[in-house]
This record gives sequence, C-alpha cells and structure tokens, in this order.
Amino acid sequence: MNKDQCFQLGYVAKVHGLRGEVNIVLDVDYPEDYEDLKHVFLAKNSRLVPYFLEHFVLQPGNKALAKFEELDSIDQVEKLVGSEVYLPVSELAPLEEGQYYFHELIGFEVFDEAKGLIGPIQIIYDLDTQNLLGVTHQGKEVLIPIQDGIISKVDKAAKKVYCQLPEGLLEIYLED
Repeated sequence: MNKDQCFQLGYVAKVHGLRGEVNIVLDVDYPEDYEDLKHVFLAKNSRLVPYFLEHFVLQPGNKALAKFEELDSIDQVEKLVGSEVYLPVSELAPLEEGQYYFHELIGFEVFDEAKGLIGPIQIIYDLDTQNLLGVTHQGKEVLIPIQDGIISKVDKAAKKVYCQLPEGLLEIYLED
C-alpha cells in the first residue's frame, strides 16, 4: 500500500498498560466512523505496514485504545509510539452534498471573485491552528486559509475552488 492511496487517520501517541495496548490520537472530524476497524497501516521506514486489530475502542478527545494482534507486551509496542496511522482512501466515510476531503482539492484551480484565476492547489497544510491551501501563483507559493468567509464554494465536478481573498493577501507573497 502506498501513502498516496491512503489518508492519515492519526498517530500512535503512547503505550497503554503492560499488555500491548496503545493510545492512538485520531486526526478526523468524526471518529465514530472508524470504530469498527479491523486493520490499519503504520508508517515504518517510508513504507506502510499492515497491522491487524484485536480491538479499537474510541475514547473521549479524538482518541482510541487499540490492541494489535500478536503484540502482547509493552516491549513489542513501545517502538510503535510516534508512528503515523493510515487507512486506504477507499475507507473514508461518505460525505454529504457540498462536503469534501482536503486531499481531494489537490490539483483544483483557485479563483478569486475580484482577481480571477489564482492558480492550482499544490498542497494542503493541515495545521493545529489553521488549515491552509498551498497555491502556486506567478511562480510563488501563496497560502490561503480554509475558512468560511474566504472559501465561498468548492465545485468538485469542475475541480475549482472559489474564494474571496482578504485585501492585500496576494501582494504579501508577491513582494521581493
């Protein structure tokens, strides 16, 4: 399984107890969509390795208590702490009309109501404080906040994102 066919579900935060359980921090909006997982992939040396689950119990605060098959001691799971946890994109929960996953926006064209075409989305920065679109405009990267009031519409069929950029945002990135 390749990372480009997957999405990051979260990461292994710490060991829980002595019998091989771990706490996983989930980086998803609706953890309940993933409570019946049977397996996950962990990033190990730039590869994704499958791990089968004995149990995966949701906890408060976007966390889960997980037990991997055949890993029954603290020593076996300590080396997993910090590992990113992935699932195939095919396991993403279906969305309602008008909703989208960030990874779907890569390659979409961004249009500003006043300035017209800004450029293609190259990357999504999923930060703790704010999510940003990384857009190429006149050979430079422009960061556009993903928030109401700036992003006005996403047209998945046309692969376009319409926005109302704050005054001066583009100019900040175009200065030398």
